[in-house]
Amino acid sequence: MSILPQRLCRIRFPNPYTFKHYGSTIDTKEIDHHNQFADKWWDKSWGPMKALHAMNDLRIPFIRNGLINAQKLKAEDCNKPKYFQGIKMLDVGCGGGILTLPLARLGADITGLDASNDLIEVAKCQAQKTLPSNTKVQFVCNSIEDYSVLNRESFDVLIVSEVLEHVSLKEMFLHSCIDALKPGGSIFITTINRTNLAWLSAIVLAEYVLNIVPQGNHEWSKLVTPEEVEVYLKNAGCKIVQINGMMYIPYRNTWCWVPQTTVNYAVHAVKLI
Repeated sequence: MSILPQRLCRIRFPNPYTFKHYGSTIDTKEIDHHNQFADKWWDKSWGPMKALHAMNDLRIPFIRNGLINAQKLKAEDCNKPKYFQGIKMLDVGCGGGILTLPLARLGADITGLDASNDLIEVAKCQAQKTLPSNTKVQFVCNSIEDYSVLNRESFDVLIVSEVLEHVSLKEMFLHSCIDALKPGGSIFITTINRTNLAWLSAIVLAEYVLNIVPQGNHEWSKLVTPEEVEVYLKNAGCKIVQINGMMYIPYRNTWCWVPQTTVNYAVHAVKLI
């Protein structure tokens, strides 16, 4: 049952598909962990997702510039208020819609996909409260494995942001993502490297010392190196375009680009035709 009152969530979205756990990368432990914070998902100032909200200042320009470089978006069109108009996007592991909604506001025809029904309800309600009724956004509760079968080569852009480090079967997961991507389409990923420095900063400091994110949010064994991501994407028929390092500055609650990929990093790849 949703943690949000049903009367607040009367918005016309497509009915969520029923997902199967067989042949799926869904991790119920991860879902249960993140469901605990559903009611605080949109607290940008003090909530457990405030760093994720702040990351939009890097993520959205990264997607925009990547699409310009891939010649799927004209630089001069980025002066328009809805410069993503006409671009069909899938935000995989969208959670409560922190990235999905701003992209929709910029004109994207976007679907937010998540295996947590509670978080999908959060996203739907936030969309109802903050977006015009004609915004092209929908939310679906499903696994990427089942959803990609029904929506093969349907999207211009795939987004997998701060999700891969919560997935055990990463190659299977990414293959399913790429199945839903059109040939020539772009996939954008942000995640955490598996290094000693990442363990110290993203787990020990962020979770147990500075309390930036909830304790137990990340598992060392699930972190993934850029080299591993590159292999998975190449095996799925993609070409790596760019890999950038990212750094969070806690006292300012801001992110910046850095040359090193030892902790956080972003990847842009294109599906080969």
